[in-house]
Formats: sequence, structure tokens, C-alpha cells
Amino acid sequence: MGVGLWRFILAAFAGVLVFFHGFCSSEKAPNYSFMHQATSAPAISYYDYIIVGGGTAGCPLAATLSQNYSVLLLERGGAPYGNPNITNLGSFGAPFSDFSPTSPSQRFVSEDGVINARARVLGGGSCLNAGFYTRAEPDYVEEVGWDSGMVKESYEWVEKVVAFKPPMRQWQSAVRDGLLEVGVLPYNGFTYDHIYGTKIGGTIFDPDGHRHTAADLLQYANPTGLTVLLHATVHKITFRRRGKVRPVAHGVIFRDALGKKHKAYLKRGSKNEIIVSSGALGSPQLLMLSGVGPAQQIKAHNISLVLDLPMVGQRMSDNPMNAIFIPSPLPVEVSLIQVVGITHFGTYIEAASGENFAASGPQRDFGMFSPKIGQLATVPPKQRTPEAIAKAIDSMSKLDETAFRGGFILEKIMGPISTGHLELQSRNPNDNPSVTFNYFKEPEDLQRCVNGMQIIEKIIESKAFSQFKYDYLSVPALINMTLNFPVNLVPRHDNASTSLEQFCKDTVMTIWHYHGGCQVGSVVDHDYKVLGVDALRVIDGSTFNASPGTNPQATVMMLGRYMGLRILSERLASDLSK
Repeated sequence: MGVGLWRFILAAFAGVLVFFHGFCSSEKAPNYSFMHQATSAPAISYYDYIIVGGGTAGCPLAATLSQNYSVLLLERGGAPYGNPNITNLGSFGAPFSDFSPTSPSQRFVSEDGVINARARVLGGGSCLNAGFYTRAEPDYVEEVGWDSGMVKESYEWVEKVVAFKPPMRQWQSAVRDGLLEVGVLPYNGFTYDHIYGTKIGGTIFDPDGHRHTAADLLQYANPTGLTVLLHATVHKITFRRRGKVRPVAHGVIFRDALGKKHKAYLKRGSKNEIIVSSGALGSPQLLMLSGVGPAQQIKAHNISLVLDLPMVGQRMSDNPMNAIFIPSPLPVEVSLIQVVGITHFGTYIEAASGENFAASGPQRDFGMFSPKIGQLATVPPKQRTPEAIAKAIDSMSKLDETAFRGGFILEKIMGPISTGHLELQSRNPNDNPSVTFNYFKEPEDLQRCVNGMQIIEKIIESKAFSQFKYDYLSVPALINMTLNFPVNLVPRHDNASTSLEQFCKDTVMTIWHYHGGCQVGSVVDHDYKVLGVDALRVIDGSTFNASPGTNPQATVMMLGRYMGLRILSERLASDLSK
């Protein structure tokens, strides 16, 4: 298929770009005539494409395919619109505190003892994350084998709707200047591109502090070609096997919020497909629930085996994050990730700041410090009973605001090299699978963390950052202070305050960039088609062999658009050749 063909298709949609820019945010619900509760769905329906997962990849993919074909997008969660905990920058962290069955965030704890979360909302992780928007490095694009021109066009399509330049205020400016002072050079200014040195990246929060998500990309959809069903939990993919050389995916079974069963099937046509875009946990989980995966594990749960595909759920990775908290003698702005230092030794330096790390208004939720969530919390995870949380919140509410004034500088390693695995816990798709990431199993990952922490120490001691640090608090004192936060279930070691290696291991957190489980080359081919079966693809972060760029959301959204265009191009080329 030639590049010219997909450019022809892209040109057909070009007029849409300007029309939609700035139309909506999560604050105001768009008038999506195609979005419905799954309870309104018929018992049986038929489509050209069925996409499972309305997340960061699924939304742009559905919007693109709907231009020419009928598309069903099934999302297990609700809509992000009208939920201030998603919309407002000042409420970052609040969804992680909501443990209700309808929460946009579903908490899980890895077997490594690190507290984590998966999205359960239209727009996926873009509704929950810290908002940083940055593209993958050119080497990543080349290694994966994507067409660089088409990648650029796809990023720009996304950026017309969801990407903005962040305001640079005192704290973030001090971190930027500190990075430059300690040698993370050159200074690259504001850019979406991944370039060595220090830069200001994009954000999905607009100038008013309102979040824009992958769900906003559904503005691009052809409303007559798309059906979005909310609170639609897919239990399995069904296959035709009788008389077939290979199993052929042909439908899905899903339940609505009331537990009623529905079936959706592909229309007749050899090019019609089911596409799984359920994320790094959800996609391998659904394949296994449908009988595609490691035979031993599938049979252990009394699931009918469709195909023994041993690498489903394998090579799971999560980029470890470590941070140092710095109390500030001065008030600091509320900010999430805006500046990044991209080093040559495999670590990225970022920062966030503000009283309560974003909580504001009459209800103080304490953001990242909240006793309710995993990051930098003040109640040990095993002690987080409702009574203990309520007591902690009451005690914290009586503290002076200066007790929470400051911010943290964090490092995240690239890759990573260390990998783990995912296993089913039950046949219920609402249950979290068991996942092990094996943080720092590979020595190179640990060395990257140490290198990053050493850069953070230098930034804290830099002249540029001096006004935001108490003179009497040395770096070792700040490390000890950070060690006192029970951020995970990992046992502490006596030497963690003197050994950066042990500090990295003992205070490891997630930055929610986990990936793998359906990787290219072992579960899907380079067209993202599942190996050994027909009419089934996986298109999302579960296919990544490494996390792209400093933060992956831009590339996941790009991938949805990119693969949508490729699929349209392939079908058009096939039709023209007939």
C-alpha cells in the first residue's frame, strides 16, 4: 500500500481538523448522538468493526474507522463529561480515591507490592493521568516500523483537539533552570518532540485547567457510522472454528450495567474485524477469557481453549518511578508534569508541585498525599480501613497549609528492561488479573534509577532551585523524609537512606506507564493482527515492547489514529483492485 493512498484518505478528512479544535473538554459534555448506555442496546446487533475498549487508543481508532464503516465501541465504564474529578486539574488524584464500582479508576496492587490503577472510563488513562503530552523519539518510530510521515500526521490530528502549551510559573521554572544548571542540556524550549536535554512539553489541560481526553477525539467521528455503548463489559470474544483452517473471530458477548447479556457480531465480509483496545491489563485478560493464550492457564479456569498462544500476558513491564519530596518555604503553584529532562543515561526527570498536589477548594483531599490512594500516602496500605482513613483525613485537615506546601521531583527510567507476567484470577472480567512487573530485576534498570536520583539531588542543591528549599533540610534529610511515606507494600531496609540502590527498590512507585502482554512479534504481527487467528487485532499499549517517549499517552492516541488510517487504506486498496 502506497503512502499516497493514505494521504488521499487523510485529505478527505482534513476539513474536519479546524472545525473541531477547542470544541469541548471534560467540563462540558459534547452532544454525542451516538453515545448510549448499554442497557439500551438490542440483544443482537451487527457491525463492520467491533472495538472493545473506549480508551486512549480505542476512541481515535473508532472515530477514524467510522468515516467509512459501521463501528461499535464498547466501554466498560461511563463517560468522563460532567465529572469534576476528571475535568479539573485541581482535582488530580481524586479518582484514585474513589473505590466504588462505578469509579473511573480501578485500583490494583501488583505482586511486587506497588499500588497501581487501571482506567474504567471513556477516554481511558487520559482521564486520570497527570496530563503530560509528548511524542515518541524518532528512533522508537523507526524501530517499530511505523511510517514517519503518517505518524506525524496522526500526532497532529490528535494535537488539534487535546494538546496545549502549559503555563510556566515559579516552581516548574526553577526545576527547568535547575536541570540546565546541572548539565541536562541543551534547552529545547516548548516542544512536543522527544529531544535530549531539557524541554517544556505539552499538556492535555487547557489554559483554564480543564482536561481534554481521548474521548474528545470522538468529535471527529461520523455520527451515522459509530455506536458507543457505556457500561458494556465484554465477557468473551466468540470464534467460528467449524470448517476453518484457523479460528475466525466473529462476535462478542457483553453485559450491561444491569447484568443483561447482549451479543454483537461482525457483518458478513472478509475484511471486517474485532479489535481489542482494552489496555495492558484488559487486552491480555480478554484474550485469555476468550480462550486465546497459555493453554495451561486457560484450562485451569475451565475456559474452552481456542488457541494456545503462550506469550499472551507475558513480558509485562511498568516504568518505575521514584521521587524526593521537597517542602517549600514559599507558596508554589499547583502544577503537574510540565518540564522534563531527557538524559543520555536512560532516565527522565519531571516534577509536580502545589499545596495538596492539586487539591483545592473547601474539601481538602490532599491529592498525592491522600490517605486514600497509593502515592505518597500517610497511612500504610495494609492499615487503610475506612476508620483509619477517616481519622487520618481529620488529623491532616487540622494541620496548617504550610505542612503540605512544596512539591516533588521524580525520575522515571526508560524501557524498562525488566519484565514480568500477568495471570487470570477468575473468569470474571471485572476482576483484576494478577500482575508481576519485577521492578529493577535487571541491574541496568536499577543503575538508571540511581543515575536519575543523583540528578535530582543536584537539582535540589542548585542555585536555581534554592528559593524552594529550606536551608536546614539537607538532601539526606529529604531522603529520610520521603522514606517515611508508606508508598507501597515493599519492606523498608535500614540502609535505604544511605544507599540510592536500596532507596530505589524501597520507594518504587508507578507512574502508570505499564505496557506489554500482547507484544508485536509474540502475540500480534506488525499489522497488530493476533497470531494464529483471523479477524482479530489488538491495538493499544499492550503491544508495546517499551514505553514510547517520556510519557506514552500521545503515542497511544496517535496509534489509534494511525492504525485506523492504515486499515481504511488497506480496504480501499483492496476494493480498487477488484
